[in-house]
Amino acid sequence: MTDTKRQFFGTDGIRGRVNQGPLTPGNVVRLGRAAAKVLIPDPGAGRTWPTVVIGKDTRQSGDMLESAIASGLTSCGVDVRLAGVIPTPAVAMLTRETGASFGVVISASHNPFGDNGIKFFGPDGFKLDDEVELAIERCLEEDSGASPDSPIGRISTIEDATERYVDFVRSGVEDGELLRGLHIALDAANGAASKTSEAILQALGAKVSTFHNRPSGININEECGCTHAKIIEQLVHETGADVGVSHDGDADRVLLCDEAGSVLDGDEIMAIAAIAGLESGTLAGDTLVATVMSNAGLDVAVERAGGKVARAGVGDRYVLELMKEHGYSLGGEQSGHFIFLDHNTTGDGIVSAVQLLRIMREKGQPLSELRKVMTKFPQAQRNIRVSSKPEISSLAAASRIREIEEGHGSAGRVLIRYSGTEPLLRILVEGSDKDQIEEQADELAEAIRTEIGE
Repeated sequence: MTDTKRQFFGTDGIRGRVNQGPLTPGNVVRLGRAAAKVLIPDPGAGRTWPTVVIGKDTRQSGDMLESAIASGLTSCGVDVRLAGVIPTPAVAMLTRETGASFGVVISASHNPFGDNGIKFFGPDGFKLDDEVELAIERCLEEDSGASPDSPIGRISTIEDATERYVDFVRSGVEDGELLRGLHIALDAANGAASKTSEAILQALGAKVSTFHNRPSGININEECGCTHAKIIEQLVHETGADVGVSHDGDADRVLLCDEAGSVLDGDEIMAIAAIAGLESGTLAGDTLVATVMSNAGLDVAVERAGGKVARAGVGDRYVLELMKEHGYSLGGEQSGHFIFLDHNTTGDGIVSAVQLLRIMREKGQPLSELRKVMTKFPQAQRNIRVSSKPEISSLAAASRIREIEEGHGSAGRVLIRYSGTEPLLRILVEGSDKDQIEEQADELAEAIRTEIGE
């Protein structure tokens, strides 16, 4: 990870309000040129014409940004292949399988529809590292336009992109009727999973009751999806489903709900998957990679089963970096990003759901029983909208943060960080006394809100 601060890229690509900052059409055209120049420095050197795959979620601004970045790419002699509305992990898969030079996703994930974003995958289907993103930023700032002598690329459509992704996910399961007899409530978040997840689950034999799969361009993540966990809990109750599956807008995340209508958080899902991998001998290095946000109860559960938990910085890309560095096969975040590296090169919501359902079927136990492998330590979390992002150590509350953490000792912790994708400061207090940590989280939230809140 580079120490040089990036201006536009956050923890998951470039993200923000459309028609502001870097997400104006003109800037996105230049971004396309910059990405082409950094990732394909000599387009004419290869034996085949360079291509780039572009996919998007259902936001109405996606068409505009798709056209803009495609214009920048084609002006540099790159052929563009449009995958249309499709989950982010499908773009990673299509980039690898088509031999593209890189892939582009136009999405703001779980953000409201007025936001959008752009992120890149390399030819291997992995997200770019910090140094490459920094190089693209520098090239963007130095952009002087396309050369009049440059060849011009063409734009075409990948007509079977959705079908190829559905087949790809199905191929990761040996039993083609794995889910027969299972009733699943699915919340597609009016996003990129609207055409894919239902098809995948049905192809594996499940009965699927699907909700929020009619995107209008402005209803993505609106009172639905995995950032609104109560919704899938209600849907499981109403339908009598055996399991609930809930995505975010670009379907790289997922949360599962048990048959009693209670959502499992990401730590519980990782505990189930890691322990199953330890039992089958398929968890590489006997290690699960989580982030600093994960509950300490996850470490206890995995260690009790004979494994260990390695911690990465917040963001699935940093989880993946640690996995690749040490050859680990499973990692994820409490928020619902899970990377099953034996199945895809990035967080993949429906792949993760299918793998958890496979474990459920193989063990013959419902999620309400499987989740008992982990006992969570009490946590209190607060999100504060901020007007600026000064160093945490410079805040007036910094000394109080240290006092609270020292008071918990080894039985708890305090984590304060800024969101890499939104103007938010996130507070997490973990400890053995629930009432105490709730009071401490409120105290810190009020102090910080007074100082830098909007």
